[in-house]
Amino acid sequence: MTRGLSIAVLSFSTVLILGAADNDAVRNQAGDSVLVEVDGVKFTLADFENRRPAALFQARNNFHEAERKAVDEFVSDYLLIREAQKLGITVPELLERNTKSESFKPPSDETLRVYYEGVDTSEPYEAVRDKIIEAIRTRRIAKAKATYLQSLRQQAKIEFRLSAPRAPITLKDTPLRGAANAPVTIVEFADFECPYCQQIQPVVDKLLADYKDKVAFAFKDFPLPNHAQAQKAAEAAHCALAQGKYWEFHASLFNTREFDVAKMKNAARTLQLDGNAFNQCLDSGAKAGAVKAHFEEAQALGLPGTPAFFVNGRLINPNGTVSYSTLQQLIEEELTAAAQRTKENALASGGPAAPAPAHR
Repeated sequence: MTRGLSIAVLSFSTVLILGAADNDAVRNQAGDSVLVEVDGVKFTLADFENRRPAALFQARNNFHEAERKAVDEFVSDYLLIREAQKLGITVPELLERNTKSESFKPPSDETLRVYYEGVDTSEPYEAVRDKIIEAIRTRRIAKAKATYLQSLRQQAKIEFRLSAPRAPITLKDTPLRGAANAPVTIVEFADFECPYCQQIQPVVDKLLADYKDKVAFAFKDFPLPNHAQAQKAAEAAHCALAQGKYWEFHASLFNTREFDVAKMKNAARTLQLDGNAFNQCLDSGAKAGAVKAHFEEAQALGLPGTPAFFVNGRLINPNGTVSYSTLQQLIEEELTAAAQRTKENALASGGPAAPAPAHR
């Protein structure tokens, strides 16, 4: 879907603009194209997405990740070539100069033997000693190259304009924390019993504190089958939602990590919920349908596990580590895009462009 790449170099700081057609725009243009015909009945892309809006999301996201990786490698090559041309040398000479591969000194024999103990081989130490040295040398050079490339990136202003696919996520029956009209909404599909979800919760709390009314947070239930108590914990949270204390109960579950039904009922009383109403709600399974709807949505999106985060519909790879900096980067990108849209709308309406607000 990428229409092309363009590179613009400005004085003092280089701006690398990687232009790509907006994925949504491309899909809109192709919406009338026929995907399949059954007994004379034609089905278009628009028909398909109306009936199964999330079916192609994972495929599009996988393509985007591969596309982003390829373009990122292109950026590295460009920066190296540009720097080499500036110095009047070749790229290999540039890397040799900045990775100091000639000055590599092998580790001591004692260190090499320790390394050998961790190698899966039946060959004697003497037979693989030179291979170990070369492996260590290669690894050090790779690290030095990565460090040098990072320094080149820090001196340039790089702006990726590959349009990421956005998942069609509904917020129906979903508790929302923060301003409903916030420019950025983070949606987490999670499981109260999941240890990784428990570990990431302080990061979410910090982001919401740091960005205040600029970021809203929605929690969607994805109780995994291998967590026996997760389903009832999710239902209990929705029972608390019915009494207006979802987030208090949500915090209690993550803080205590006690998911036994009796203990959750005690927690509800501690939070001054109507105990009888809460018990009846939980025992009857009144909120099982709401949890099931969240679960089926996660399945439709192809999510392999928890936690899975979406920032304005953009999926953060659930197979990778989710950190404060990862979430922060996407939030900043979305805030920048929102500020740009506000500026463009103001200019289009003939009014003065409002100054872009500070993100933090």
